[in-house]
Amino acid sequence: MVNLLILVAMAMSHSGAGRLSLQLQDILSAHIDPKVDPGVDFFRYANGGWFAKNPIPDSESRWGISNLVRDEINEKLRLVSENSVKANAPVGSDVRKVGDFWGTAMDEGRAETVGLAPLKAEMDRIDEIHDLDSLVSCTFDLLRYSASPFYGVYVYQDEKQSGIMAVHLRQGGLGLPNRDYYLDSGQAYTELRKGYVDYLRSLLELLGDKDAQTEATNVMSFETALAGFSRSVQELRDPQANYNRLPTDKLTEQLTPAIDWTARLATLNLHPTYVIVGQPEFFKGLGDLLKTTPIQTLRDYLRVHFLGTFAPYLNKRAEAIDFAFNHQMLLGQKVPQPRWKRVMEAENESIGFVLGRVYVREYFPPSAKRRYEELVGAIRRAFAERIRRLDWMSPATKANALKKLAAMKAMIGYPDVWKDYSKLQIERSSYCENVMNAGRWAFEDMVSKFGKPNDPSEWHMTPQTFDAYYNPSNNQIVLPAGGFVVPGLRDAQIDDAFAFGYAVIGHEITHGFDDQGRHFDSKGNLTDWWTPSDASKFEKRTKALVEQFSAYEPLPGVHINGRATLGENIADYGGLLTDLDAFKTTMAYKKGKKIGGLTPIQRFFLGWNLGWMEQEREPNLRRQLLTVVHSPAKWRVIGPLSNIPDFYLAFHIRPSKPTWRSPSQWVHIW
Repeated sequence: MVNLLILVAMAMSHSGAGRLSLQLQDILSAHIDPKVDPGVDFFRYANGGWFAKNPIPDSESRWGISNLVRDEINEKLRLVSENSVKANAPVGSDVRKVGDFWGTAMDEGRAETVGLAPLKAEMDRIDEIHDLDSLVSCTFDLLRYSASPFYGVYVYQDEKQSGIMAVHLRQGGLGLPNRDYYLDSGQAYTELRKGYVDYLRSLLELLGDKDAQTEATNVMSFETALAGFSRSVQELRDPQANYNRLPTDKLTEQLTPAIDWTARLATLNLHPTYVIVGQPEFFKGLGDLLKTTPIQTLRDYLRVHFLGTFAPYLNKRAEAIDFAFNHQMLLGQKVPQPRWKRVMEAENESIGFVLGRVYVREYFPPSAKRRYEELVGAIRRAFAERIRRLDWMSPATKANALKKLAAMKAMIGYPDVWKDYSKLQIERSSYCENVMNAGRWAFEDMVSKFGKPNDPSEWHMTPQTFDAYYNPSNNQIVLPAGGFVVPGLRDAQIDDAFAFGYAVIGHEITHGFDDQGRHFDSKGNLTDWWTPSDASKFEKRTKALVEQFSAYEPLPGVHINGRATLGENIADYGGLLTDLDAFKTTMAYKKGKKIGGLTPIQRFFLGWNLGWMEQEREPNLRRQLLTVVHSPAKWRVIGPLSNIPDFYLAFHIRPSKPTWRSPSQWVHIW
């Protein structure tokens, strides 16, 4: 039987990986542009040398550290995938799934031959819709493909009873990134709306419709109405406002008379006594809209959304339609990424934990896991000290904060128990069918958790992901192996100053105490553990951070939404302070030895900067400012640093410089 470890060895022998020199390659000093004054533009100073040599490729909407890390990881997994195709492994084995997925996805000729056939069964069902009852029945079937028409139905932890897996309903149904794209009157958004209607028309023409322009216009009008009663990205961040528990038998009467929720949820094998509705006004608005919208428009809406979901995995014409709007117009890409990169992204989404098991065996050794476990311990201790030193928080709230911090679980590198893909069918029929099967499997896997105890050991991010997260309902930070990768370097080649700054450990810990995380207690339950006075003081201190970021104007007339990005900005700032406190306890800091001409404290801050080193095209930046709860990369760096005195000392920044912020304006939270 073919073993995935054998495939790793084959990949290594072809790539020459694993023979990196042990000599430190100091990318931190190499990236600096010495002609730039750090007091004038620290982001350009820290990254200008790299930016000058690395313009954004035509195939990308942005280019920076995340692209470099993902490319390095994916090149390794690409070789594993290619070798899996050749392995002739037993049907049903992990190796066979990887090989069949990759081989079929890379076969462009097969995609042209198959055409839209993988969608036929569901498209036929949509065409048979003749009234609201058949419409709702069809939408619940489409939910199984993770397509989420109109709304989303999910099973995850009850925010107020974290041990229970509950059914949640959330707003959805928009083809543009969020409500503001429909409602903003700016010229840029007017052009995007025109482009979106063209995109809808092209999809309908692909389906053979003769009156595609009129149909696309009607679908756009329907979605604009949906946007009118959808919550904004800022409003979606309020955990209390987005927790509305209703008895299941009252949903139809109180929200949407056109949907018999008890009966429809039963078709998904869900029989809850209550449902948590995120945005009740959305469902009320949807109920009224369904009654007044012509059935033909609702059919067309479902047709274009279902086709649009799977267009990237179909033939060249469908791919071109998807690229022209969703990548070129919306993000600013000039040409598509190479097919192998697009396929690897889909493979990671579909069977990512199979690939992750291979990745960590070779590229995240036990020594690396131990190192970051130690960093977590040091940073946790530093955060505890910061809590104890707070002069604005009462002893009662401090005690609860320390209790929560002590109970916070850290999952590092990879899961202890790997996800079981044995029931997922991956075959050689078509790329699109494999993606559809994976979506259906993921939905069924999620639904199967209802009625079972919460499993706090489950990961919701693959080990090879360049990212990390905090799960408030589990009071848990998850730090994948991919998040520690520095391109071209083994972990042993990364000095401690660099590692403490680059790893986002303090950031994720601080999320447990940001404007959202602070509402969850040590057991992960949504509850108020603050005294009213302390909560008021917290709000006052975070308001200063909101004002700081709201003043930044990355594009003319477009400011950062300081309220929507507050949680991430708190985590960046508090995490940096805590990481720095922990780093100052190390021998690397105390010895003060320079590396690459940089002091330890300079390397710490440049390590932080490297984690956000990125250039992006204007359309992508505009999309981020409207839809994403993270500030753009440059401001993630300069924003929190402007509140840290050690930063000014490290780079000799004086009050006369633009980077300087007066001490009276510094934020003080954690």
